Amino acid sequence: MLSTTDFRRGLKIEMDGIPYEIVEFQHVKPGKGGAFIRTKLKNILNGRVVENTFRSGEKVDKPDMETREMQFLYREAEGFVFMDMTTYEQTHVGFSQMGDKGSFLKDGQELKMLLYKGTPIDADLPASVVMEVVETEPGVRGDTVSGATKPAKIESGVNVNVPLFINTGDKIKVDTRTGEYIGRE
Repeated sequence: MLSTTDFRRGLKIEMDGIPYEIVEFQHVKPGKGGAFIRTKLKNILNGRVVENTFRSGEKVDKPDMETREMQFLYREAEGFVFMDMTTYEQTHVGFSQMGDKGSFLKDGQELKMLLYKGTPIDADLPASVVMEVVETEPGVRGDTVSGATKPAKIESGVNVNVPLFINTGDKIKVDTRTGEYIGRE
């Protein structure tokens, strides 16, 4: 059990059988009556943000969550397959559960997976990954306007805007949070 005195940004709590992450909280002490905590909570399962108020000292449940080291094995028609690095069990994760993060997975890549009651709900990818450019238009000589970009398809199938000097076969660094080009490797 967690008390409202433990509240901080990023803390995960459980209400009505649903895991939430505290996005924002404010301790309020009105002139009359008891203190309370006003919070904004993000539903970890679907991403919706809700507001809730707790009385000071109120207890909330701690969710049954754990983080495990996993390795991405391959893509399937209905999702992704990961292997637990300690038990060597394979876990299937749907496209909807991974969201945009699935676009930056490489075969054999190791990452931390957040599990809720044994079911994977989120992956903690590194801030950037190195991917190979599979397809892009050749850069035109003399076309050196600063900031000019062109689309390039990387090995995971995602299109990224890259500078004109990037060619097919080059390895580039991509930000996994925004999907933007960072640099050439």
